[in-house]
Amino acid sequence: MLQEFKDFIAKGNVMDMAVGIIIGAAFTAIVTSLVGDLINPIISLFMGGIDFAGQYVLLGEGEYASMAEAEEAGAAVFAWGRFVMAIINFLIIAFVVFMLVKSVNRIKDATAEEEEPALEEPKGPTQEELLIEIRDALKK
Repeated sequence: MLQEFKDFIAKGNVMDMAVGIIIGAAFTAIVTSLVGDLINPIISLFMGGIDFAGQYVLLGEGEYASMAEAEEAGAAVFAWGRFVMAIINFLIIAFVVFMLVKSVNRIKDATAEEEEPALEEPKGPTQEELLIEIRDALKK
């Protein structure tokens, strides 16, 4: 069983998947920063200074200055702003992944076309060669 596990891990697909997961985690940090540090301020500017990430509805009694205070106090909050930001993150990640896959497919297609040698059609006799054959056949 240990040998089977070693064989499984040594397969290229498992290693490719592991590399993809690690790069995906790093990519998530980049997209989170992109949304939080660049896109949110722009959206906030157009929305009159509203920061979506901090928007919430208190589901209970009490008054809190921020969502963090409400959460620390154990109050139930409906954090709709975080949900909006998660949707924006998803859309950005999906778009970037789409563009990456599209680029990779374009590169694959270009290299596949370059690598495939053009198949030459078998050459048949030319018109002159056919006429010579006909002439020779008629002479006989």
